[in-house]
Amino acid sequence: MAMKTLEYLPGICPEDSRRLRQRGIWHTNLLLHATTLDVDRRRLSSRTGISAERLLELGRQCALLEISGIERFLPVVRRLGITSLKVLKRADPVELHAKVVDAVGLAGAPPLTMVEYWISQARTCDTLEEPEAAPAQVESPSVRAPAPATPGSTRAIV
Repeated sequence: MAMKTLEYLPGICPEDSRRLRQRGIWHTNLLLHATTLDVDRRRLSSRTGISAERLLELGRQCALLEISGIERFLPVVRRLGITSLKVLKRADPVELHAKVVDAVGLAGAPPLTMVEYWISQARTCDTLEEPEAAPAQVESPSVRAPAPATPGSTRAIV
């Protein structure tokens, strides 16, 4: 990926760019590396005042820029719901290609092989640690005493 200035990222405000630059982050590839892990995002958040969630979103944009050939189509792809490598790697290439063709027209769309290439790259370069869904069970279940053995049962006593 060619290094892009922070202003290249859609929706980044001048204040966020200033705060990141104060921490030595001048380009999108530096921001990607600074937001790869959740612990790094939280640390950077405490130092810049930019929320960890916002840093994750900016990191996702930077990660998509790592995909060769997608840069020109990135605004369209994002509008179509491809907002991270995690989403891109699960996309159906034929379906995504059809949506891009519908959005930009056949003459301006990438070939199907290019869309397939984007997806194959996403499957091999997932660089961001994504937050996991909240666990279904927050607390450990209480430990229940085992049922007493009944006469004739084959249950071993431990």
